[in-house]
Amino acid sequence: MERLIEITTIPIEVQMTVNHARLDYKRSTVDLEVSRDKGGIKIQSRPIRLQLDTFEARNSVCPTAMRSIEQAAQKGNQKVYDTMATYARRGDLLLEAKIGEQLISKFAMEGQQVNTDFAMQFLPSVGPDISWEDAELNIRYEMDKLNFDWRMNEGSFEFTPGDIEFSVTQKPDVIIKYVGSPVYVPPSSDPNYEPVDVKA
Repeated sequence: MERLIEITTIPIEVQMTVNHARLDYKRSTVDLEVSRDKGGIKIQSRPIRLQLDTFEARNSVCPTAMRSIEQAAQKGNQKVYDTMATYARRGDLLLEAKIGEQLISKFAMEGQQVNTDFAMQFLPSVGPDISWEDAELNIRYEMDKLNFDWRMNEGSFEFTPGDIEFSVTQKPDVIIKYVGSPVYVPPSSDPNYEPVDVKA
């Protein structure tokens, strides 16, 4: 008898993936930051300073009001001392005078005498007060500076545990296939039909 059905079985297909345990070490990283401080040159210069004080020189030519009053007071004091000395000297002469001496006329003659003593004087009689400060020059030079800032990070270990993965790549299946020839109803419709001779 002819086989009419073909049965095909497809088994399940499983794929297994194994990931081993892993220990990873991350290296330490180092960051470097460089900064620069600019230097430069600084020059400080101070010229010579001349101090000229002409106060006394001007006072010797044209004194101020205060200096004029002071000089007049000194001259007045000196005049008083000179006058007292003159009167004292004349009093002594009068006490020792003899009768008949002409002291009064002598005193009058002394009072009328003109002082002919004079002296040449250059003005101003006092020179200016001169002083000075020496010149000064300061030069300061600084080189550029480089600053290095190191930042070091510590290394670390990272552990990855192992695992097993199962994946189904093909599902199980049963394929049933009809492999026989077609069955015609009625049989005479079969193109290869041959009538059956039933004559005996």
